[in-house]
Amino acid sequence: MANSLRGEVVKLYKNLLYLGREYPKGADYFRRRLKAAFLKNKDETDPEKIKQLIARGEFVVKELEALYFLRKYRAMKQRYYSDDKP
Repeated sequence: MANSLRGEVVKLYKNLLYLGREYPKGADYFRRRLKAAFLKNKDETDPEKIKQLIARGEFVVKELEALYFLRKYRAMKQRYYSDDKP
């Protein structure tokens, strides 16, 4: 694997590991799944395939961020707006 791709993979792994700290099912669950996903593809040598896998990982990052923003939005809405209609 080229060094530039290796750096991207490590950066993606660290970013996902950081985002997984607040995963709804728990950080340990997320960490195990993340490690299994990366180990499954550890022997990949084709640069195009690696780029596709990185793109999929970046999509997961965006999905996790959307999940967290939605959860934050819902919490703020519950604090400041009541569901009771007058």
